[in-house]
Amino acid sequence: MDTTILEPSLYTVKAILILDNDGDRLYAKYYDDTYPTVKEQKAFEKNIFNKTHRTDSEIALLEGLTVVYKSNIDLFFYVIGSSHENELMLMAVLNCLFDSLSQMLRKNVERRALLDNMEGLFLAVDEIVDGGVILESDPQQVVHRVALRGDDVPLTEQTVTQVLQSAKEQIKWSLLR
Repeated sequence: MDTTILEPSLYTVKAILILDNDGDRLYAKYYDDTYPTVKEQKAFEKNIFNKTHRTDSEIALLEGLTVVYKSNIDLFFYVIGSSHENELMLMAVLNCLFDSLSQMLRKNVERRALLDNMEGLFLAVDEIVDGGVILESDPQQVVHRVALRGDDVPLTEQTVTQVLQSAKEQIKWSLLR
């Protein structure tokens, strides 16, 4: 029996993927070099999708990796870790991502709404996982931090409506003082 003791590591997530109901990539973030080229990544994603899109389970072992996943309407969410990784931690990341997006998209977690709010997805993933290290597993905190980051949009990137709304609020507060 192999009694190799693995060193503890904070690097628990190898990848986060979101695929549509055809298995095409909508979002993919790989945190290590398990699949260094885009061609290898796409082949891996097709393999995962083919193995998981017809099942109701939440976890799979595939190519020596632990894959936890969830589907909703026309999206498939995947969090991938090594085979010795704690599945509950990976599931906590998956649930945090899904619940954060659900709150940000007002319970409308589907392909079109996600594509319209990709910047929110990028910010949410960055708040949850950084370089493969899990930073946050509370969706309330993630949504709060994403909202704070969204408020700091430079004036040149704001729409006219946003600028007018901001000006109205500033005038209102200055008059109330």
